[in-house]
Order: sequence, then C-alpha cells, then structure tokens
Amino acid sequence: MVRSAILLDQPSKSGQYNFYEISNGQSVQVEDIILSEKAKESNRLDVVHHMMVMLCDEKLHLAPIGPSPQNILDIGAGTGLWCCQMGDDYPSAQILGVDLSAIRNTVYGTPDNVRFEIDDIECEWTFIDSFDYIHCRYMYAAIRDWPKLVDRCYNHLLPGGWVEFQDFDVHWYSDDGTYDPQSALGRWFSLFYEAGCRHGRELSPGPRLEGWVRRAGFKDVVVKKMRVPVGRWPKDERLKTVGTWNLLQVIDGMEGFSMALFSRILGWSPDAIQAFLSEVVKDLRNPKMHAQFDLYIVYGRKPESNNGQN
Repeated sequence: MVRSAILLDQPSKSGQYNFYEISNGQSVQVEDIILSEKAKESNRLDVVHHMMVMLCDEKLHLAPIGPSPQNILDIGAGTGLWCCQMGDDYPSAQILGVDLSAIRNTVYGTPDNVRFEIDDIECEWTFIDSFDYIHCRYMYAAIRDWPKLVDRCYNHLLPGGWVEFQDFDVHWYSDDGTYDPQSALGRWFSLFYEAGCRHGRELSPGPRLEGWVRRAGFKDVVVKKMRVPVGRWPKDERLKTVGTWNLLQVIDGMEGFSMALFSRILGWSPDAIQAFLSEVVKDLRNPKMHAQFDLYIVYGRKPESNNGQN
C-alpha cells in the first residue's frame, strides 16, 4: 500500500498536534511520523545532507560499491538530493528513492536514472529488482523495528551487494562539562527521548547498528564513529562549518521535533511547549556551551553465497 503522512501544522480542538495519513485521497489519523513536513523542513533536510556529506569528507557514501553499480535503493529519501547527486555520479545505476512523504527536490535537477516512490518502508517490500547497494541515512525517528529493516535489506541485496547505515546516537554531551543536563536544553532532550521511546521509536540507533548488521548475516562490516558538534565552537574549520550547519538545522527543526511528541505523548499544551522551546533555543545559542552528539556509519557486504544468512 502506498501512503504518505504529514504532521498537522495546527492543533486540533483539544489543543494537541496530531499525526495524519493520506491514503487513497482520504485523511485518517495515525501516529507513524514524528518530524513535521513543512516547507522549511525540506530546507532543513538539505542542510543535514550537506552536513553529513562534509563529515564523510565530501563523499556520498563510504561503502566500496565499485564504479558501476546497477541498482541502488535509498531508504528515507527526504528531498531526494542524495539520490540525484548519486544519479550524476553513477550513470550506470538505476536509483530508487523511497519515502513516506512526497519528495521535495527543489534545488537539484532529477537525472533520468533516478525515480522516487511514496511508500512505507516498514510494510512488506514489493520491489521486483534486487539491489547492488542499499543506503539508509538519518532515520532515527522513523523506524519502529530496526532488526526487521536490516533483514529486509539483506534479503533484497544481490550476493556481494552492500548496505550502508548512517545514523545518530542523539545523547548530547560535552568534553569540557559545558553541556548541563539540568539546563533547559538538557531537560528538553530527556523529555524528547522519553516521549520518543513511549511512541515506540529507537531515537539512538547509531550504537546498535553494528549488532543488527552482523546479526543479519553481513560480512566485512566496517564501523565509523564521528563526533558532530552543535555550534561554531570547534577550532577545526571543517568541524566549525559542520557545527554551524548542525546548530541551524536543530533550531529550525526544534518545533517540528517537539510539537507532536510533547503534545500527544506528554500532554503539554502548545503554549507551554513554545515557552519551553524559547528557553531551549537560548541554550543552543550560548557560545560557551560545547555540545555534541555522535554519528555512526556502518556498512557491510552480503556474502556471495547464502550461507551467511541467519
């Protein structure tokens, strides 16, 4: 079943922000998405894309997929920017981007070898083709059953194909004690994490990716852990740029991250949420706070035979 989902921009009569699904032209309430899909969200997702590519030394992927892959799947395509750039880099490949919401590619032309589908990646996969490479990035708030997703990646890869996951451990910290868990920002994270877990989502999949990938049967597994600063505080110029972009996307996404979870899961009123977020943003803009969190990149190869599958 093809479906798309949005987060209602305005509160319902009860004052809560609700999740809605658009299915066959009908709107029905669901709880299958956390992040809002406003126009500014597309811009924020493009910022995240550029930030993560910079963290990877300007590479769109780290898995050694070779010069001429034939079929590539991108899980959670977002604005489609990654797919489009991959389409230019790999003209040999047919690239499919799948997302629960309509793709909003407004800044980059779509190559002829790239197409997009609106679908729920957690429903049964009906892809006819198998893939040489499956890419899954920045899905920490979107997946309920990560082991099942990894198993599906395994089953839909050709022997010798690669899977790559890039996702976060969203626990904030600092090396110098300037991040205070008792601050407004620290309290926001604790509440956000609590609400996300109660909503049935794994908000920090990064540290667990390696275990899921190995359990599924992948070989030649590589794990990379990177620190992601929030703000302009790093002395290293590259990390300063990454931190600037990260601060921008966190502030721009703060309301979208928080409204549905705090309203529906924690029972906060919209006014209380807005007042709290104003204090959180003050903390985020404090140049003396050297906050960061971690990005995990895990990739592995499906064995040439089926003997490696559990």
